[in-house]
Amino acid sequence: IEMVCWLPALCRKKDVPYCIIKGKGRLGMLVHKKAASCVALTTVRQEDKAELDKLADNFKAQFNDNAEVRRRWGGGIMGIKSQHVTQRREKAIQIEQAKKLGLQIS
Repeated sequence: IEMVCWLPALCRKKDVPYCIIKGKGRLGMLVHKKAASCVALTTVRQEDKAELDKLADNFKAQFNDNAEVRRRWGGGIMGIKSQHVTQRREKAIQIEQAKKLGLQIS
């Protein structure tokens, strides 16, 4: 799970094409193992280079450049406890501002 969390962000930052494959077993078949969590290609035969470039362009369009793929956690909605804490802080700030101005707020 740790790889899945930070690796796509690192690939986007470094402009490295990546793709997400469903199932570690499918990825393991590529490297002739039972399962693999991630695979990096370091060398490519010359006759396969054109096909890899085409795949890399597709991966970049689908994953690197696609903002909808990026996960947005929480949707900007705070939980009830966080809402109460924020309200208490705002009220304390208002009371502090009123004291500075010499007003009475209850």
